[in-house]
Amino acid sequence: MRTPRVGILTFSDGRPHVHTELLPLTRQFQDRLAARLRAIGWDVITGREIVWTTDQAQSEGRYLAAQQVEATIFNYAIWAWPHYSAIAAQFVPGPVLMFSNVNPQYPGLVAMLAAAGSLDQVGAFHGRVSGDIVDDKVFDRALQFLRPAVARNRLRGEVYGIIGGRSMGMYTAVPALDQWRRDFGIDIEHIDQFEIVRRSEGIPDGRADAGIAWLQKHGATIHYDRKKLTRQLLRRQIKSYHAVREIIDEWRLDFCGIKGQPEMTNHFATMDVAEAFLNDPYDWEGPHDPIVCATEADSDGALTMEIFKHIARTPVLFADVRHYDAADNMWDLVNSGEHATYFAGRSFDPAVNLKHVHLYPAIIYFPAGGASVMHIAAPGEVTLARLARATAGIGWRSCRASSSSSRPERRRPRQRPRRPSGLTRSPGSRCRRTSSCRSTIPTISTGSTVITWRTWCGSAR
Repeated sequence: MRTPRVGILTFSDGRPHVHTELLPLTRQFQDRLAARLRAIGWDVITGREIVWTTDQAQSEGRYLAAQQVEATIFNYAIWAWPHYSAIAAQFVPGPVLMFSNVNPQYPGLVAMLAAAGSLDQVGAFHGRVSGDIVDDKVFDRALQFLRPAVARNRLRGEVYGIIGGRSMGMYTAVPALDQWRRDFGIDIEHIDQFEIVRRSEGIPDGRADAGIAWLQKHGATIHYDRKKLTRQLLRRQIKSYHAVREIIDEWRLDFCGIKGQPEMTNHFATMDVAEAFLNDPYDWEGPHDPIVCATEADSDGALTMEIFKHIARTPVLFADVRHYDAADNMWDLVNSGEHATYFAGRSFDPAVNLKHVHLYPAIIYFPAGGASVMHIAAPGEVTLARLARATAGIGWRSCRASSSSSRPERRRPRQRPRRPSGLTRSPGSRCRRTSSCRSTIPTISTGSTVITWRTWCGSAR
C-alpha cells in the first residue's frame, strides 16, 4: 500500500528581528511534528524555509504542490502574520490542517486562530488541532483529519470500472457519473461481462491448477460435490479472476464492480473467487495491493470501500445486513465473494487466513455453480460505514463495532453457513450520520477508522 505523503509549512512573524531570533524555536517545533508522523511510516515533506514573507508563502506553497503531497499541515509555534497562511492556502494541496503547538510563552495558538479565521472568511476549508503532538490523543485528532484528506486526494483521477451494469434492479448500486466526478473526481468506465468469459478462455489450465494447489497447500477446504462445485468449475472461477486482472490492467482501473447476477451466475459461474482475491492482499502468484471489487456492481459500496482502503491501508469488505439478534445485540452480516479471506485471520499472510476458509458449492440462487468462499470473520474491532444517496445528496453513516467469531449456541443456525459471515456488536448511539443512509449493505474496515464526513464533503468540490 502506498505511503501517505504530507507536507508541513511552519509560519513566523513578519518582523525580521522577531523571525530571526525565534527561528531555532520554530524549526524545533516543526521537527517534532515531522518526526511524529515519520514514526508511523508517513512520508513528510517540510518547506524549505520557515515562512515569514508573502513571497515565501507563495513559493513554499508551490514547492509542496510540486512534491505531490497529499495533505498539508500549517504549523504554528509563535505569533505568525495570518495573511501568509491565506496566501499559501491558494497553492498547497488541500485540505489544510492548522496545528498549534503547546508553547504558552509565545502566542502560537493566537496565530493559528487568526489564520483560521482568515481562511474561513475566504472560504478555504481547513481543520484545526491544538496541543502537544507527543500526546497520543492530540496526534489521533490530527490523523482523523489527515487520513481522509489523503484519501480524498487519492480518489481524484481514479477510474472505477462497472463490469456488467445494474444487478437485480438495485437503485442503490448505480452511480451517477457527473456526481462522482463533481464530488470525488472519479471517472467511470463501463465494460461488458462477456470480456470475463472471453478472456478466461485464454487462461491455461495449468495456471488455474496452480491456484487450486495453492489453496489446498495453505489449508483451505474445498467441498467438491460433483454437481455445483467441480474441479472444472473452480478452474473457471480462477481463470475469471485472471481475466478480471487483465481487464483492470488494460483499462487502468483503480477499483471495480462486477454485476454477476443473473447472467454470470445463471450461465457461467459465480464471481466469488475473483471478488475475494481481488480484495485480498495476495493470491496464488504472490502479494498484491488489494483491489476493491464490489459484488453485484454495488457502486456506492465500492466507493465506500475505496475510501476505507485509502484510510485504513488494509483490505475492506461489505456485507448484507442479514439479521439482527436483539437478545444478544448481534448483527449477522453476510455476503458472497465480497469477503476477502484476509478477514478470516486478519493477517497479510495467507497461511494464517486460509486454514479458516471453506469453498462450498454455490447455493440455490446460482445455478451455474462454482465455489462460495466461506469463513467467519475473526474477532476484533471494526468500523462500519456506508455512502448512500437521497434527494438531499450523498450521505455517510459510520460507527465502531466489535466482531465476534461465534454466536451463542442456542441461536446457531441448523445448517452450516455457505457464505462468509461477520457477527458484530455495535452500540447505535455511537453511529454518526450526516444525512439519511437507507442502504442495507454496510462497508467494513478493520480497526478503528474515524473519518469526519465534514472533513470530506467540505473539501470535496
